Amino acid sequence: MSDKPHQNLAIIGHVDHGKSTLVGRLLFETGSVPEHVIEQYREEAEEKGKGGFEFAYVMDNLAEERERGVTIDIAHQEFDTDKYFFTIVDCPGHRDFVKNMITGASQADNAVLVVAADDGVAPQTREHVFLARTLGINELIIGVNKMDLVDYGKNSYDEVVEEVKELLKQVRFGTEDASFIPISAFEGDNVAEQSDNMDWFDGPTLLEALNDLPETEPPTDAPLRLPIQDVYTISGIGTVPVGRVETGIMNVGDNVSFQPSDVGGEVKTIEMHHEEVPEAGPGDNVGFNVRGIGKDDIRRGDVCGPADNAPSVAETFQAQVVVMQHPSVITAGYTPVFHAHTAQVACTIESIDQKLDPASGEVAEENPDFIKSGDAAVVTVRPQKPLSIEPSSEIPELGSFAIRDMGQTIAAGKVLSVDER
Repeated sequence: MSDKPHQNLAIIGHVDHGKSTLVGRLLFETGSVPEHVIEQYREEAEEKGKGGFEFAYVMDNLAEERERGVTIDIAHQEFDTDKYFFTIVDCPGHRDFVKNMITGASQADNAVLVVAADDGVAPQTREHVFLARTLGINELIIGVNKMDLVDYGKNSYDEVVEEVKELLKQVRFGTEDASFIPISAFEGDNVAEQSDNMDWFDGPTLLEALNDLPETEPPTDAPLRLPIQDVYTISGIGTVPVGRVETGIMNVGDNVSFQPSDVGGEVKTIEMHHEEVPEAGPGDNVGFNVRGIGKDDIRRGDVCGPADNAPSVAETFQAQVVVMQHPSVITAGYTPVFHAHTAQVACTIESIDQKLDPASGEVAEENPDFIKSGDAAVVTVRPQKPLSIEPSSEIPELGSFAIRDMGQTIAAGKVLSVDER
């Protein structure tokens, strides 16, 4: 890790608009992928008659390795600018990008939206922008990519900018929170260096724009929330829950509570990178031991918090959801699986309270009979077994979820309020 402030960055946009190439280019330009790796890919790409595709190649190979379950050296998804240390939250090429973005190990602070100059706004562009808006991404950098394919023409760029601004207006994204940059990830124009091909553009390069993003405050003053990923038994120590601190601070000696298992005790030790540490904060992956807690007392999906400010457990909760894809319609009584932090719980949509206009967020209809793909709605949800979840206005890190059914992500959402059991 670097000692620079950290930002989680999502790279969003339509699948064919060059996200992979852009990520490869960013990693290459910041020296995050060693030259010899690029060389190796360049040779492979040329052998396959795809010369010039080495950046996209880097990313595609990583995606394939990931699907085969090979752990990739994390350096491949991280890069530095002068000011920040960035982690790319959703590595493009990931088939289940949306679920990743919602329940990813980390929420994105900011996003780069990639829109191809020769294609403009595509269906996925809309979906991703709406999702970014729903999930609380505040700053958007729009890379109008593939400028090399439109001869670096200002008119093509201006047309796409207008089209994207219209889309941002529709989803109530302040255009003052969006900056536009004409780029070619393939050729490298305006990514790390000003392009000679577009002297009509006097704005920042993409890396400069990333460097200028406002700093995000780590959620240290929120209460401790640590979703449990696994529970191990380690000889000589005993039961060791493992997870990532989402908010707050955990100190040795703290009294903690695990919900919804409803057990607790005193933190005896905290271990990070095989070393004992006195405390852990947001973003830290830790194993810890709690006095009196056995292997069968807690499980994956539990959330650890302070005993005097324990994680909420929902009897029901109200949420705003966006339906991305569903073969038919969703009605009250539908019970898919909700993925929230490390928990996966079947939940029933008890009622559909309001249908929202996805363009404006205004209420379009009270108590509709059903919702379908493309709709946004406010729904009341009843977990089929205890689920710890928080309002996203209070603890955003534990307030969003993905809804999955039939092997795909059906919808995404954020928790508006929790009716505790």
